[in-house]
Amino acid sequence: MERQLFRERRTAAGLVLEPLTAAAPLRVGEALIVRLTLRTDRALEYVHLKDQRAAGLELISQVSGYRYQGGLGYYESPRDAATNFFIGSLPKGTHVFEYRLRAAQSGDFSGGLSQIQCLYAPEFTSHSVGQRLRIGAN
Repeated sequence: MERQLFRERRTAAGLVLEPLTAAAPLRVGEALIVRLTLRTDRALEYVHLKDQRAAGLELISQVSGYRYQGGLGYYESPRDAATNFFIGSLPKGTHVFEYRLRAAQSGDFSGGLSQIQCLYAPEFTSHSVGQRLRIGAN
């Protein structure tokens, strides 16, 4: 499992995603894209993916619901501290999940980590590394 953070910029050429770096921290009011990349060597069933969020970020879309992406159906449930994905059947391969956040507060935050686990076979589990997130004032 890999977790990447991108700054969303609107340019004349369209929407551009820039990876966040320590040299160019996020600013209050800017949009952030969280990209979770999951690679699995076998098909899995009844999977729970939980992505914890830094305290200085707010959800842009706060509506739970069933989503379809790349032939995969899953239920997305955004909450105060994390976004949960519930997947009934996860085929073998690489899967990418993305969602948008907005920087709401300046500071230095722990970005949390992402965890994935089969609900009925908890020995199948993985997690991403934790990250620090700096948000600067405007």
